Amino acid sequence: MIPFTWLPSHVAAIRPESMPMSPLFDRETASDVLSGHDVWDHWPVLSTTGALAPVAGGQLVIALAAPRLPDPDDRHAIARLWLFHRSPTSWRDLGPVFADDAAPGSRQWSGSAIISDAGEAVRLFFTAVGGCGEPPFNFAQRLFETTAQLRISDGVPSLADWSAPIECARPDGLVYQSDMGGGGAIGTIKAFRDPFWFRDADRDEDWLLFTASDAGAHSSWNGVVGAAKRIDDAWVLQPPIVSAIGLNNELERPHVVIHRGQVYLFWSTQAKVFANPGPRGPTGLYGVVADSWGAPWRPINGTALVFANPGIAPTQAYSFQVLPNLTVWSFADMPGIWTLPPDPAARRAAFAGGPAPVLRLALDGDRAALMPS
Repeated sequence: MIPFTWLPSHVAAIRPESMPMSPLFDRETASDVLSGHDVWDHWPVLSTTGALAPVAGGQLVIALAAPRLPDPDDRHAIARLWLFHRSPTSWRDLGPVFADDAAPGSRQWSGSAIISDAGEAVRLFFTAVGGCGEPPFNFAQRLFETTAQLRISDGVPSLADWSAPIECARPDGLVYQSDMGGGGAIGTIKAFRDPFWFRDADRDEDWLLFTASDAGAHSSWNGVVGAAKRIDDAWVLQPPIVSAIGLNNELERPHVVIHRGQVYLFWSTQAKVFANPGPRGPTGLYGVVADSWGAPWRPINGTALVFANPGIAPTQAYSFQVLPNLTVWSFADMPGIWTLPPDPAARRAAFAGGPAPVLRLALDGDRAALMPS
């Protein structure tokens, strides 16, 4: 695997006046899919080939959810995985993925899920954060996998009989930072999270991508896209695939899409986690492309920026995921505002906390563009 180094020169080449931007939407456009709750990062169950997996006339979707708190920023400390069935016309609430205290950690963060080839089971990869009974702002992050039986009754799917969660990969403190300290301040939180399962069909290899922090970096901005490969029934750490040392602290929710024989690796990041004094890119979706898995990566659009939030609404949406049909899912963050509100009440009023309007990409080799809505 030939790693890609995301350089300050790439980001410096982004021109605000000409960069691709998603269309504006307002807070009321965001879907309210779970009454009384904020819902943010969400992802569909995919097949082992990376395709969307149809289930009962729709898709099984797993999301992060939390009761609406006075300050929406506090949702991360109580996040739980939640299950939905998304049809062309509605979202059906299927309840928490895990029963109370049935998962490791004090809360759960993002991951990915795949359906078995026979369609009878779902394998879930997720991030467990903190520990049971520990203070809520312990940022220790661990990657787990577990499997449930998929059942459909009267057209309604459910997941049952979860296997005991198994920690699938651990930071080694040599390549991947194992100290998750930093206190959670902007640009300081370290990472070992967001597992995404991917199969390289050409070599019949299973890979796990994740958001991580480089252990030997010279800079405190040490974000990388990490990787592990399945070898002899174990996940074995591999060198980072994308490195942003000295540039950016968090390359979040990395994922892979195969399109017309090309391999596209995407991630999300926010303007606030670029190194100070810069250069600083916008909050948006970024990515690289290669002719095959393991071939040299090239930055999409020359800079790695696929698209940004609108300039007048820089926190409109986040946590972007490109799906195999080139639709792009994200959650509505704080649409319609220019700067982050300074107090919790204002943040509460501005935060949408639901699925954002779905976008669609066009990919052509190294170039990416948003399709008109």
